[in-house]
Amino acid sequence: MGQFDFYVLALSWSPGFCEISGRKNRQCEPGSNLGFVVHGLWPQNEQGYPSFCEPSGRFVPSTAMNEAEGIFPDGNLARYQWRKHGTCTGESPSGYFKAVQRARERVRVPESFKAMRDRSKVLPSEIERAFMSVNPGLRPDMIAISCGRRILREVRICLDKDLRNFRQCPEVDRDGCRSGEIAIPAVQ
Repeated sequence: MGQFDFYVLALSWSPGFCEISGRKNRQCEPGSNLGFVVHGLWPQNEQGYPSFCEPSGRFVPSTAMNEAEGIFPDGNLARYQWRKHGTCTGESPSGYFKAVQRARERVRVPESFKAMRDRSKVLPSEIERAFMSVNPGLRPDMIAISCGRRILREVRICLDKDLRNFRQCPEVDRDGCRSGEIAIPAVQ
């Protein structure tokens, strides 16, 4: 097991990511119908986080990439997340992608986000409350909302190293969105 204290599961709000970044990739194509997608599972320390821990982490076997399929919105993101974060977990690429899958299965997305067809404006704390209402044990000091240009970018949820329980993460929580109302772009 790598040298870190806990994990952060980052769930990107795909329409917000696309609007903020202006990217033109498969994830952002009209009709992609993507809401929350896995951005990554990040090993985290109480202060800061490790990254790019293994120079040999560039190669990801095709069998591991098969494990990542359907977890990330595209293979390039899966490879990058492995290089930047997965190499710090002490896991193999396959083990890391399995951990990402377990973390994603542990976190429920509120139904209200699954059918979001209209742009709306909410407070970041309202998004947190929606996630807490469907994830027993999740508290405000275990989740952070990330935004850019007053647009929802992602939800970051802190989990123990065994991925069974939510846990406090003061530094991650402090880095959360401090805007008033933020826009939630509709799923396209």
